[in-house]
Amino acid sequence: MLTASSAPSGSGLPGAEGASAVVGEQYLVFSLAGHDFAVKAGQVQGVERLGLLTAVPNVADWVLGVINLRGSIISVVDFHTFLGLGPAAQTSRTRLLSLQENEMVISFVVDSVSEMLPIPDTAIINGNVRQATIPHWATPYAAGCALLATRVLVLLDVTQLLFSEKMQRYESIG
Repeated sequence: MLTASSAPSGSGLPGAEGASAVVGEQYLVFSLAGHDFAVKAGQVQGVERLGLLTAVPNVADWVLGVINLRGSIISVVDFHTFLGLGPAAQTSRTRLLSLQENEMVISFVVDSVSEMLPIPDTAIINGNVRQATIPHWATPYAAGCALLATRVLVLLDVTQLLFSEKMQRYESIG
């Protein structure tokens, strides 16, 4: 399991080796619908394989159910459906990404988790590039982009995501 602390040497995650050479805050990189996203490592509670879920009646279609995660009952959200992209196709790389802000923890089904990566402040853009590089369906939850040598990462605002009006209204209507 990957936790909020940076991945130790030998963890097997790409980017875990030699990451101290770049100065910057640590981010966990994951993919969703063909795009690379990143969240601050301090807001990641864990990464797990998708396991057995307990269904919950009368909730939005994007709530898949709940899991017992290290003694806590955590809601599981299909991130694809939450963002209006339809249900996620599950593969061997599908992961549960548990994000935390204050006492709120929610697990999101994402396509894959790839690495822990330091992102220097100088690589983060919040201005005009944001409009062109962030998919429209992710814009409400984006803090900006990180422009790296070989790719662009969409930086998610975990607080905005977890405390969004949509996330707070998880009950099924009708």
